[in-house]
Amino acid sequence: MCGASASTDSTTCEHCGARLATVACPSCFGMIFQGAKFCSHCGARVNRTEVDPAVNISCPHCQDRLEAVSVGKTNLRECPKCEGLWMDNASFDQICADREEQSAVLGLATLLPNQVSAGELKVRYYPCPVCQALMNRVNFAHCSGVIVDICRTHGTWFDKDELRRIVEFIRGGGLDKARMIEIEELKRQREQLRSAQMTGTLDTANEWHHTVGWPGANHDLVGTGVSAAVEALFDFFSRR
Repeated sequence: MCGASASTDSTTCEHCGARLATVACPSCFGMIFQGAKFCSHCGARVNRTEVDPAVNISCPHCQDRLEAVSVGKTNLRECPKCEGLWMDNASFDQICADREEQSAVLGLATLLPNQVSAGELKVRYYPCPVCQALMNRVNFAHCSGVIVDICRTHGTWFDKDELRRIVEFIRGGGLDKARMIEIEELKRQREQLRSAQMTGTLDTANEWHHTVGWPGANHDLVGTGVSAAVEALFDFFSRR
């Protein structure tokens, strides 16, 4: 646009503000420089189409209008200013399920190290772009190190590059690791319930039991089954 130089990792021009890269990879949802045909992160062919939205919604971070785009088969909203993404719950669930299936089939290797940016250390609560209620901050799968903002009813907000980091986490076997952590926690809770029953302090265990669970577990593919198992175990020990 202006001919100024830009660093290799810049997604916008520091001089004129022109966008240099957008989310265009249908496989890892990485940001790709405009004009590229293949993803620099995973090698997949670029597949991005801008669409006319039926309803306009604003970015919860900078209040700019979110652009409606299709990346592969996934519909999402992208902020042209802060480069965050908004996705409904069904689309995010499908991405998680598809990437975990790929991980199981391809045997993709090790977990990436957690990378928490300085911006994530500052707690902030964003309103849902749809209902304007404040969203919950959730560490995806409890151990990914990626903090996302969730409206249980409408969807999930991802700051710049967070969705790609979640995809890499899942492909590295992150959900299996999360399940193992949950299973160990379930074992610990079971022993506490047994101890409470033997010592006659089941009411105290009952108060503790109601704290089990974590925000966003309804649609992150890890917490739902474990939380249900805790409920069943608690009922079992309560009747003994």
